[in-house]
Amino acid sequence: MANGQIPRRPLPELPTPISSVSSPSPSSNDEALDRRVAEIKSQSGRIVIMNVVYQASKDNLKRIGELGSGTCGVVYKARFDLTGTIMAVKQMAMTSVAEERRRVVMDLDVVLRSHDCPHIVRCYGCFISDYEVHICMELMATCLDKLSKRVQDGFPEDILGKMAVSIIKALDYLKVHQNIIHRDVKPSNILLDLNGTVKLCDFGIAGRLVDSLVRTHTAGCSAYMSPERLDPTHNYDIRADIWSVGISLVELARGENPYHGCSTEFEMLSRIVSESPPRLTIEEGFSSAFCDFVSLCLTKEVERRPKYRELLMHEWIVRYENANVDVAGWYQVVVQNSSN
Repeated sequence: MANGQIPRRPLPELPTPISSVSSPSPSSNDEALDRRVAEIKSQSGRIVIMNVVYQASKDNLKRIGELGSGTCGVVYKARFDLTGTIMAVKQMAMTSVAEERRRVVMDLDVVLRSHDCPHIVRCYGCFISDYEVHICMELMATCLDKLSKRVQDGFPEDILGKMAVSIIKALDYLKVHQNIIHRDVKPSNILLDLNGTVKLCDFGIAGRLVDSLVRTHTAGCSAYMSPERLDPTHNYDIRADIWSVGISLVELARGENPYHGCSTEFEMLSRIVSESPPRLTIEEGFSSAFCDFVSLCLTKEVERRPKYRELLMHEWIVRYENANVDVAGWYQVVVQNSSN
């Protein structure tokens, strides 16, 4: 076919994700991981844009510039020359360290299988070699962590309402359709595009739920961790992510993380475990419904903390699911004001 295009076909169902939450022997874990890498390699070079499949090579990516970097790799902006599509490409090393390889595989596996969820960043496909992987994703405008630094006094409540709807729906999708928990919900992993659409990203440390529980405790950012995740004897479930949503909302509403003043990691963890959870108040200008929603997310007793379906029926979420809020217009104003 011209331009490398082949007839469209539905995106294949990918095998169940590998995760570190089960406990087979190390050798069987490694063998399963190697099999999963081989399975995903069969998808290498298959790029899907607007339901059209292109067989391509990494040479079809024309690098424009770097968007960011971290411990797991580099994200760069590139043009896919078969269509002219501008993408964000996450480049990560495929090392011989099993845990690092597992993180790469989990991140890729989740986004490939989430192509039908509008609240999770879209993956066009990937290029994989024995040494590295390039994950091609839709280009978003910014993450909420960077955006919060451009906002003087926190995000308006109506903007946060719209964002919260998308975040809860994304997490519910992961639970219902993939049986996983994100485990790293925080503003830097929540993205916004120029149309005002909010999407969740970065699934490298997502965990597979076994009987609705997760049994590993070594993943995620401490400032957003729920009290039960800090207890090595306590299993946890999706409600750990709900706590992280609550902390993120408090941070974005006020412009700073509630634990930002801690001088040490130990102090922060001690406060999370021993102190009453953060709260928003009506006196700060927030609605009673918003304050109640955050209070529910930050219920310290995990058995009393609601799950996604209950939160989706909360009056604050229902209000903003139906409300007409110009998130894109607000974002443009923030960019203009912070650029002057």
